[in-house]
Amino acid sequence: MAFAVNFSAQALRPRTCLNAMACLPLDPLPFQKTCQLEQKGMSMKRLEKGKLSRNSGLMISPIMSNNNDSDLILGPPSASDTIKHFYMCINDKNLKKLEDYISDDCYIEDCSFFNPFNGKKEVMNFFDLLIKGMGQNVNFVIEHVCEGDNFTAGVHWHLEWRQTTVPFTRGCSFYQFSEEGERLVIKKAVIVIESPIKPGGIVLVLLKNLTTIFDEFPQVAE
Repeated sequence: MAFAVNFSAQALRPRTCLNAMACLPLDPLPFQKTCQLEQKGMSMKRLEKGKLSRNSGLMISPIMSNNNDSDLILGPPSASDTIKHFYMCINDKNLKKLEDYISDDCYIEDCSFFNPFNGKKEVMNFFDLLIKGMGQNVNFVIEHVCEGDNFTAGVHWHLEWRQTTVPFTRGCSFYQFSEEGERLVIKKAVIVIESPIKPGGIVLVLLKNLTTIFDEFPQVAE
């Protein structure tokens, strides 16, 4: 079993192998034993849910290879890995650890609230109320994570109570990160939650009526 320290950022970045012995010229064919395990075609990367560990900003995940060598692969932290650990802290009800992922100037806009949460104090108060409202048996379940450029990520999630989906709790969150030392912190977020009201085609009819009025009477519309 080999271990990889995934320190990846928004895009693929060069990785550094820490197992120097694997690259020493003691092997008759030293360059056939590459630090990039993926090139062997026989290695399998397995990320175990809930078993990632974090130490000074390092993301550690196991890699199964076809030999007994232990290689460590370093890279910058990724937005997707950071957001997964962020939701793990919420599910674990660990506010102290959650605070490590929030920047001092964090700005969160939740579309269920009239006013955004501005600053670390307001944001942490929001998550404190959220965690208390979730109780002991409700958890966030991440369905998809899409990572973009400039330390951004989008997350599609829903809530479950004892592994049963809670109605009207599907949502999407969009995060922007900033670097603080060797880790990423949330700088800005927009949260959109499924509405329990399903007006369907009525919304399209209302939209058509409004745009028609706007086009015919632009001064009144302004």
